Amino acid sequence: MTNHLQAVTTLNNGTKMPWLGLGVFKVEEGPELVEAVKTAITEGYRSIDTAAIYGNETGVGEGIREGIQAAGIRREDLFVTSKVWNDGLDYDGTVQAFETSLEKLGLDYLDLYLIHWPGKGKYKQAWNALEELYKKGRIRAIGVSNFQVHHLEELMKDAAIKPAINQVERHPKLTQSDLLTYCQQHGIQLEAWSPLMQGQILDNPVLREIAAKYDKSPAQVILRWDLQQKIVLIPKSTKAHRIKENANLFDFELTKEDIEQIDNLNEDHRVGPDPDTFDF
Repeated sequence: MTNHLQAVTTLNNGTKMPWLGLGVFKVEEGPELVEAVKTAITEGYRSIDTAAIYGNETGVGEGIREGIQAAGIRREDLFVTSKVWNDGLDYDGTVQAFETSLEKLGLDYLDLYLIHWPGKGKYKQAWNALEELYKKGRIRAIGVSNFQVHHLEELMKDAAIKPAINQVERHPKLTQSDLLTYCQQHGIQLEAWSPLMQGQILDNPVLREIAAKYDKSPAQVILRWDLQQKIVLIPKSTKAHRIKENANLFDFELTKEDIEQIDNLNEDHRVGPDPDTFDF
């Protein structure tokens, strides 16, 4: 049950991953980033998500070290994710990108490593590299990000290991219900990035009404909606009060009607690129 901040889901290879983590997309290197990661860990978060393209792995690593010390925990108590960018999607490039990320983070291994986008025709080579790194014990779980159903089907034609995670844009205006169903049927854990739609949906009247009913914020209602549908979350924030607020999700439960109301807000509207048409 997702009934506390450190509750975990078991991925398809047996690795345990927290349901809730901290995302650091668009957070630049510097004291604010280090403090945000440290604050999250001392507040009880055990999952931190970054990526090579964010350009902030060094600061994340510093925040992890400070957070571990402040919270009196071990590296093994944390779940750290990074991602390989599109410029490194051949076999050797992916291995090199992985080593660079580890070095910047100051870690000996990663808990989860993802292919960030399904680059045209290249992601199979990258997946082969991830499989090898996984077999060598350098990564505890491997997965993908921004993959549609057809990308997953294509990947699995040749893959020896099934992705443990598919991290995608998901929020009330983009519910991706077909993709969610597919992943659940195939034992791939769906994870939501930008679950709060970068703040653009927080004044929605339906969400505000549901939030008022539970004396919660619209953000907390959205995150709870995801959790109750068994979706892993990495909301981004650098502000201590928001980091705390985003974790305060475990003392209320949405009804089936609430969930249907939120599902009905879907407009298939993306704030990020479309995985089928992106060109970077």
